Amino acid sequence: MLQQRLPNSTLILIFGILSIVVCCCYGVGIIFSIIALVMAPKAIALYKEQPEVYTGYQNVTMGRILAIIGLILNLIFIAWMIYIFSAYSWEEIQQMNEEIMRQYGIE
Repeated sequence: MLQQRLPNSTLILIFGILSIVVCCCYGVGIIFSIIALVMAPKAIALYKEQPEVYTGYQNVTMGRILAIIGLILNLIFIAWMIYIFSAYSWEEIQQMNEEIMRQYGIE
C-alpha cells in the first residue's frame, strides 16, 4: 500500500519553529503557536484512524511540542514587557536604551 503524507504535517512543524523564532516580536509568535496547536489534533486523529496509510507523524508531534514551547516563551516575553512598562516610565526606558546603545557603540 502506498503511504501518503499526513496533511499539514510540515506546516505544523514550520509554525512550531516560527513560534519560537519570533517569540521576541511582541507576541507575534502566539499566532503561529495557536495555529499549530489547532491544526495538530486534527492531524493526530487522522493518523490514529489509519496509521499505516500516513507518514509524517513525527513532524506533527515535534511541531506541537515546539508550538507549546513557543507559546510559553511568548507569554513570558509579554509578561516581561508588561512588567517593564509598569515598573518604569517611558523616559526611564528611553534612557536605559540610550545607555545600552552607548555601551555597545551603537549611535
